[in-house]
Amino acid sequence: MLTFVITSWVFTGQVYAQDDVLSGVRTALSTGDSKQLAQYFNTSVEIGIDGNKSTYSQTQAEFVLRDFFSKQAPTGLERLHNGSSDQGLTYEIMKYKYNGGSYRVMVYIKQFRGANLIDTIEFTKE
Repeated sequence: MLTFVITSWVFTGQVYAQDDVLSGVRTALSTGDSKQLAQYFNTSVEIGIDGNKSTYSQTQAEFVLRDFFSKQAPTGLERLHNGSSDQGLTYEIMKYKYNGGSYRVMVYIKQFRGANLIDTIEFTKE
């Protein structure tokens, strides 16, 4: 019984941590705040914009997204779907709206050294 309680507590803590990260990611995306978003990056993060994917350091990724947000300033963000895999990957799909249209955003969160961090973020123009 004690093992069940401890396991449940640890799992619940991981879910809350993932929810906190995703909540912060949504806030950063909805305001176009690359600096705030970068605090959730792993040491390297894969960014995809319209099919062009590259892996960047935290600092480089922040600059890439700062440029993206300056050209497509957000006007709204809609949460579409979220889930997780058996391998511990959490994802969320959102609709990022800007004056010229919208992007489908996929954010993949993985646990690295005990912290839930963004592994990949992809923007696909709709």
